Amino acid sequence: MAPIAWLRRHTVVVAGLLTLAYLLLPNLVVLVFSFNAPAGKFNYSWREFSTAAWRDPCGVPDLCGSLALSLQIAFWATAGATVLGVMIAFALVRYRFRGRGAVNSLIFLPMAMPEVVMAASLLTLFLNLGAELGFPTVLIAHTMFCLSFVVVAVKARVLSMDPRLEEAARDLYAGPVQTFLRVTLPIAAPGIAAGALLAFSLSFDDFIITNFTSGTAVTFPMFVWGSAQRGTPVQINVIGTAMFVLAVLTVVLGQLVAGRRRNHTPS
Repeated sequence: MAPIAWLRRHTVVVAGLLTLAYLLLPNLVVLVFSFNAPAGKFNYSWREFSTAAWRDPCGVPDLCGSLALSLQIAFWATAGATVLGVMIAFALVRYRFRGRGAVNSLIFLPMAMPEVVMAASLLTLFLNLGAELGFPTVLIAHTMFCLSFVVVAVKARVLSMDPRLEEAARDLYAGPVQTFLRVTLPIAAPGIAAGALLAFSLSFDDFIITNFTSGTAVTFPMFVWGSAQRGTPVQINVIGTAMFVLAVLTVVLGQLVAGRRRNHTPS
């Protein structure tokens, strides 16, 4: 009876750990097969342990070029979506204007719309405008669909802010810019960082919209898709593992910084 009683008390914890293990299982498979010895075109079966792919991650033609392009697009799309998203979030929360309700509703459209529909619509728009498909069109498309996620993340943070803190800063003769930089921005920073990280991951990972709007440009997800048709090099697993580890380290670092700030905040 003791094990059953223990399981009843810890059902939620056990279910959460099993769910986490299920979500991390594909990443574990990618990690393991990144140390697989190359076996021709397809590397779906284990041969023997090898670090050859880790020692030469750019050994496959165009792999690192596609990775650099994806990182570049993700960086600029994140920067643009974050700047625009922060301004939109503050405008929706702090100001009352005609059409505010409609804008609030339209913000959720890119999140609710199927990607293939959005991709086809963007392709039609670019073709009607006579734009040449490539880096600029992909950047515009990524900034557009990342914008909604940034707005939602920042808006939630701004809604939870106590306006009395800003009023206190103004009572102490702080100007609008100083109040924003010293009070508003530090409080909103976690929401802004969360929105930016989400935008970066969505942009880097996107395939459907990119495939419609990229023209001859090949991003890393498109390279992986093309490799699955012709042959999957071990280096793809290496890049995937490295990106996963960097993402985990970024989240852990953010949690450590947030925890240190909470510990140093006077009660």
